Amino acid sequence: MSEYPRWAGRLAETASTVGRALRPAPFGADPTGERLERIRRSPNFVAGAFRNPVAVKTVARPSSIGPVLRSMLSSEDRARRSPSGTIPVHRMTAADLSTPPASGLRLTWLGHATVLAEIDGRRVLFDPVWGERCSPFPSIGPKRLHPVPLALDDVGPVDVVVVSHDHYDHLDMPTIQRLIGFRAPFAVPLGLGAHLERWGVPTSRIIELDWGESAVAAGLRLTATPARHFCGRGLRNNAPTLWSSWVVAGPMHRVFHSGDTGYFPGLADIGTLHGPFDATMIAIGAYSDFWPDIHLNPEEAVRAHRDLSGGEPHGVMLPMHWGTFRLAPHPWAEPAERAARAAAATDTRLVVPRPGQPFEPDSAPALDPWWRRLAVPATGESHAPAESAPEGAPA
Repeated sequence: MSEYPRWAGRLAETASTVGRALRPAPFGADPTGERLERIRRSPNFVAGAFRNPVAVKTVARPSSIGPVLRSMLSSEDRARRSPSGTIPVHRMTAADLSTPPASGLRLTWLGHATVLAEIDGRRVLFDPVWGERCSPFPSIGPKRLHPVPLALDDVGPVDVVVVSHDHYDHLDMPTIQRLIGFRAPFAVPLGLGAHLERWGVPTSRIIELDWGESAVAAGLRLTATPARHFCGRGLRNNAPTLWSSWVVAGPMHRVFHSGDTGYFPGLADIGTLHGPFDATMIAIGAYSDFWPDIHLNPEEAVRAHRDLSGGEPHGVMLPMHWGTFRLAPHPWAEPAERAARAAAATDTRLVVPRPGQPFEPDSAPALDPWWRRLAVPATGESHAPAESAPEGAPA
């Protein structure tokens, strides 16, 4: 009888090892060894799991479930969740990026949360996703509504790749594997290095940070900062991997990338500790009453930008995480429209570029409400042509 627990333990360990080996590669890998021990030492890891800076609701309010399901199944709402025509992508080439930004800082939104930031002579690629679907499967899952504006081979040299968390719309295995040849280091939150190592990224090129930790790469200081979200690439979603927002600071400029987050007061603390920012890249889409605490709605996103700016109208806000994939029941154009209205009401400098349209925050263009031409109105509503409203002042 005394041998049975020992035998059972060996069997369980063997089964776990075999299970990890047989897990499809896109699901990644669980942290083990010293990486797991480091996770367990984290002050943000409590009772076997990472904890948010402010607790999130694990289930939706009962009153929201019915409306969300009806919205997802309604033919009218399904139509409004897509653009009415072709999204106007700014087709880029390598030549577009051959001239350095005059101000030292240039941002190019490539769709969803993927942003190329050229900062003080260095190039940072945030949450790179070039895949056709955000899914572990090539033929199932949310599909792109527009092509990537720039071929990955035309991006040119990249100094650092930064990943906010391991959800499929932010961490895409085929893209990561192609980026290995770029020779750049990968900065990721604590635990995500296990995924990258399984996909072939050399351990020496993985920078793995807990909240509040910083590292220097290519002359830039990278700091992992808190976010209110969660992680997981499998059905169980119980791998101990962290999610993060990021601060990237060069000698002259600094930027903030929100990753995915719900609103929480600690955003102001990030601004106090690491700001002021020349630009913030903040998610405005994929929100719902069904999950109110893990994604910002557009008004909360504008509020987050102002919190990060100390309440002052400092820096430019680049909205992201909208328009590329259908991930929530809200209409396709609604995130940009609501963000534009909230920005106008608070004197927030908002830039909503077409995918692939680069801009320099120092000379940010006036707001162009291009999305309105593709918005599908609800029954009984009509949209005035975008040209009828003064540029920069939402109708």
